[in-house]
Amino acid sequence: MRTESLKLSVMLLRNGVSFKLSIMEFPLEVLDDVKAATHRFFNLPVEEKSKFTKENSLSTNVRFGTSFSPRAEKALEWKDYLSLFFVSEAEAEQFWPDICRNETLEYIDKSKKMVRKLLEYLGKNLNVKELDETKESLFMGSIRVNLNYYPICPNPDLTVGVGRHSDVSSLTILLQDQIGGLHVRSLASGNWVHVPPVPGSFVINIGDAMQILSNGRYKSVEHRVLANGNNNRISVPIFVNPKPESVIGPLPEVIANGEEPIYRDILYSDYVRYFFRKAHDGKKTVDYAKI
Repeated sequence: MRTESLKLSVMLLRNGVSFKLSIMEFPLEVLDDVKAATHRFFNLPVEEKSKFTKENSLSTNVRFGTSFSPRAEKALEWKDYLSLFFVSEAEAEQFWPDICRNETLEYIDKSKKMVRKLLEYLGKNLNVKELDETKESLFMGSIRVNLNYYPICPNPDLTVGVGRHSDVSSLTILLQDQIGGLHVRSLASGNWVHVPPVPGSFVINIGDAMQILSNGRYKSVEHRVLANGNNNRISVPIFVNPKPESVIGPLPEVIANGEEPIYRDILYSDYVRYFFRKAHDGKKTVDYAKI
């Protein structure tokens, strides 16, 4: 077991200048353990994994599936996933798969401090002085973790691992393995840029909820994952979201000085439901919230 700690820092770009923000130390063995647990789950026999499909799962907060929205897609994405919506440790103990539960819970627990510090820092640029109970429910009121598996694809040029989209989260904390395949669309050029995996690191994405709450000051990241013809790939994103019952819209602190709101107030669960009703289509979901 690796006992080293990763000293986390984040490079934030603001007005063309990058700022380095030291966050915390993060035990590397937690990252190794959750990646190993992901492999163990997807190495299970099909009949074991199938216990967690929509038809068979004992909880709506646990879902094993393939692609993104098979009923809406013209072509399936080359990905399987286990989606785990965190309610409590007791609920996870009862319903999450034993083979990956403890490692995933530890990954969530060790990430919470990092997430809070990031949101506090981002909030300062939105005139949010502190992450009180109300703001916490908006920025980080719920958490979902996906264990993603991208098997070797015999014809990778004919499909994608994940189609182009932005996340509906406030923030997404992504742990990659060493295989690679993640691409983000450059805001400046519109071109796709590969995000190479760096051992012991995270990729942190701004999501749609943060774009809406900031009235467009922060932009959610459009990204995709290419299929791979040579290697199996895994990733473990943590989606940090508003509570489902939260109403999201431009924060009062953002528009207090007369800034015109770009987005309407919308129930977050309605926004998420709209996202999952269709195939991946870039950043069109965020237009659903525009005034």
